[in-house]
Amino acid sequence: MAQSPEQDAIDLRLVERCQQGRLEYFGGLVERYQTRIYNMAYRMLGNREEAEDVTQETFINVYRALRTFKGERFSPWIYKIASNLCLDQLRRRRPPTVSLDAPIGPEGDMPREIADDTELPEDVALAGVLGLDVQRAIDSLPEKYRTVVVLRHIEDLSYEEIADVLGLPLGTVKTRLFRARESLRVLLRDEG
Repeated sequence: MAQSPEQDAIDLRLVERCQQGRLEYFGGLVERYQTRIYNMAYRMLGNREEAEDVTQETFINVYRALRTFKGERFSPWIYKIASNLCLDQLRRRRPPTVSLDAPIGPEGDMPREIADDTELPEDVALAGVLGLDVQRAIDSLPEKYRTVVVLRHIEDLSYEEIADVLGLPLGTVKTRLFRARESLRVLLRDEG
C-alpha cells in the first residue's frame, strides 16, 4: 500500500535520529518495514528461507548505509536495496549448465535429483492471499517482469517509485508491466 506523506515524515524523523547517532531508533524502521520487505522478497523468490535471509540482509545494508541516505523518501530507497538483493538471489539460483553427454545416475558424476513438490502449510496460506494460480503465474514470469508486478501490484508502488527503485526509465517500467500483465492474462486463461 502506498504511504501517506505523514508516514514518509515519520520515516524521515527516524532516519534523521539514526543519522544523529541515536541508533535505538533503527528498531522503529525495522518494525515499520520488516513485514513489507519480507512479503516482497517472498513474492519475488517464492521461498520462505530465502525471503527471511534477504529481509535480514536488507536491514544490515540499510544500517550500514543509513548515514549516507539523503533522499526525500525512505520507502523507495529500502525497496531498492531489497529488490536488488532479491534479483541477486535469483541470479545465483540459476542452475549450472551441464553437458547433455554427462552421465546421470549412480555411476555418473551427476546425481539424479527428484524435485520436492510438497508445499508447506504457511506457503499455501500466504499464496492464498492472491490465489495459488495467480502466485504460480507470477512465479513463472521472467525476473524482470516478476519484479515490476510485485512492486506495483503487491507493494503498491507507483510507476515512478518502481523506476527509481529499479533504476529504469519510466517507459521501460510501463512496458515491462504491460508485457507482464499480458503474460499473466495468457497463463491464467490457459490454467482456467
